[in-house]
Amino acid sequence: MTTLIESATAAGTAGLERLQTAAENPIVREYGLTDYVRVWKRMARFAATAGPETREEIWLLRHKPVFTLGQTGTRKHVLSPGDIPIIQTDRGGQITYHGPGQWVIYPLLDLRRRRMGIRDLVDLIETAVIAALAEAGIAAAIRPGAPGVYVDDAKIAALGLRIRRGWSYHGLSLNVDMDLSPFRAINPCGYRGLKVVQVADLIGRRSGLMKYMGNLLIESILLQLERYPAGAARLAGEAVHV
Repeated sequence: MTTLIESATAAGTAGLERLQTAAENPIVREYGLTDYVRVWKRMARFAATAGPETREEIWLLRHKPVFTLGQTGTRKHVLSPGDIPIIQTDRGGQITYHGPGQWVIYPLLDLRRRRMGIRDLVDLIETAVIAALAEAGIAAAIRPGAPGVYVDDAKIAALGLRIRRGWSYHGLSLNVDMDLSPFRAINPCGYRGLKVVQVADLIGRRSGLMKYMGNLLIESILLQLERYPAGAARLAGEAVHV
């Protein structure tokens, strides 16, 4: 697996650089193109061993082609996967696809330290994605009862989380500039015939698009986190997942 490095995506954005370097904010790290299972095991280990003083992190990465099934996911939604591996994982949600040209963001956050509930985190992520897309000129929205972000009737971002010992892992994926055909091999997120869409097809731009959207996503998430400043107090409660 590619060694974690300090993310360079904020180099041209003074505001984002401030957010990334503030001691109370998460460290933003960037992978290259990564193997899903190895990253999954590493973030699960992070959540299992993090303590009250552990600095939060946000991972920005891309995965090699893979279908992932959530804890309640069933293979009846796998239609014709071909040679793409299928991994049953411990996040919430049904089945989705990850591949090159799609940004995946894993927020490793201490929800107790930030006094956040799982619904707060879902709302924060969806709001951040919608704001980033708006900055790119795309009008997106949520659908009641269907986590993720949509443009009209097509899904552009998927969401699946796990909370362990008050720490979040897994996260969101945004289709930017990728081969969408593998989505036709599944019922995305368990919905038969659900359309998927990507940023490149909506704004007609490809040059530098991945870096541009990565910057927007990270900045938007960090700005949303300012609504929940990290504090020393910790809340009681058990880990849950969606």
